Amino acid sequence: MLGIGGGVFIVPALQLFPLSTEFSPQMAAGTSLAMILFTALSSTLGYRKQRRIGYRVGLLFAIVTVPGAFVGAFVAENISEELLILVFALFLLYVASRMMFTYQLPFLNLQEHREHCEVRQLVDSDGKVFKYVADIKFGLPLGFFAGFFSGLLGVGGGALMVPILHFVLCFPIHLAVATSAFIMIFTSTSGVATHLSLGNVRFDYAFILGIGVIFGAQIGAYIAKRTSSKNLRRIFGVVLVLISIRMILEFLGWA
Repeated sequence: MLGIGGGVFIVPALQLFPLSTEFSPQMAAGTSLAMILFTALSSTLGYRKQRRIGYRVGLLFAIVTVPGAFVGAFVAENISEELLILVFALFLLYVASRMMFTYQLPFLNLQEHREHCEVRQLVDSDGKVFKYVADIKFGLPLGFFAGFFSGLLGVGGGALMVPILHFVLCFPIHLAVATSAFIMIFTSTSGVATHLSLGNVRFDYAFILGIGVIFGAQIGAYIAKRTSSKNLRRIFGVVLVLISIRMILEFLGWA
């Protein structure tokens, strides 16, 4: 529904619920990314039918998110991530406020530059016309960091990718969610490959989780299509707040 992959729920679940084996943070992240691959594939199929995916921009972003995911997965193996989790959580709180409330900060006011950018148009399966400006030059460097956090935390990268597509590239929120799901196919694949080489993937759990998310992703894509842009932004913002709170609690050792 929100184009964020679901890793933000699965990573803590794998560590907190009683399982037959204990999951380390690295193992949880690697297994989560394997599950997110199922989510991304299923969501993309749903959004493909709706014709709401910006394929050209998605492929360009894949070029930078894939190496970012590789780097993030290797960094996860070699550093303590508590402080990084706190920084990420505070950033998500800021993004959530931007999603839920209308205000503008100077460093995000790129309107002057966008006036010189190409205006694109996409018509979905219902004949609804979306017009947007794809400012790739500003978005691609940020895409690398979305991939980095995906590989590092096992969260899919959509929590950053959707805001980047929506605020920086001026994608309508529905197109941002759909395109983010498409990009996550590449991001999660690269992250899984790296974690697999490090022995951090439990495919038995990933497969069982994947069966559920295949159906859940189709339902989410269906609901997103019938949700207004304003409400979709608010729902996304609320979910980001919950994610941020959970990360801050983890940093404080209270999770």
